[in-house]
Amino acid sequence: MEMEASMMETPIKVLLVDDHEMVRIGLAAVLSTEDGIEVVGEASNGEDGIRLAQEYKPDVVLMDLVMDGMDGIETTRKLLQLYPDCKVIVLTSYLDDEKMYPVIEAGAFSYLLKTSRASEIAEAIRAAARGQSVLESQVASKMMNRFRQPKQSLAAHEQLTEREMDVLRLLAQGKSNQDIADDLFIGIKTVKFHVTNILAKLGVEDRTQAAIYAYKNGLAE
Repeated sequence: MEMEASMMETPIKVLLVDDHEMVRIGLAAVLSTEDGIEVVGEASNGEDGIRLAQEYKPDVVLMDLVMDGMDGIETTRKLLQLYPDCKVIVLTSYLDDEKMYPVIEAGAFSYLLKTSRASEIAEAIRAAARGQSVLESQVASKMMNRFRQPKQSLAAHEQLTEREMDVLRLLAQGKSNQDIADDLFIGIKTVKFHVTNILAKLGVEDRTQAAIYAYKNGLAE
């Protein structure tokens, strides 16, 4: 009985991965007041997130999506390849399809917005530890609508959003991420996010293969 009680008291180990220091500080402070939850580490980017996951073996990772270097989608994918039992909870400001679906397909367990209350985040962590997924209501609605749509056989590039097509055309012209950001008046982190999605949807490994695909399919201008 004493052993069972000891196991019940084992805190849920949580790793924070977010490139905004104040977000990490706020989350760590709030979660430190929650019973049964322990923040074991904080990472400002995906690479450090994977390194700290190897060190601390967290039960749950709170994952930002848009970060410099390795974004939240790729970090989630690589982390779960190493630790498939870890539960990734996306905590983001974004609700658009081109960010939401890829990270869920990468294995994210739950999806919350940064406008969520502290109590909701804490409960999502506890739910994840129990094997229960939590989705923001708007995310759940989007997912249901997507599954209701009849499946069609599409060419790979037909899965790209209009903005991803814009990025692909510029990428095929040999432009750098900064050039693309300047041409489209968007942030460089957003460009990197689009490129990651494009490679995944086209089923190619790098920018060169994406450019070749664009030329072969008459998508480059």
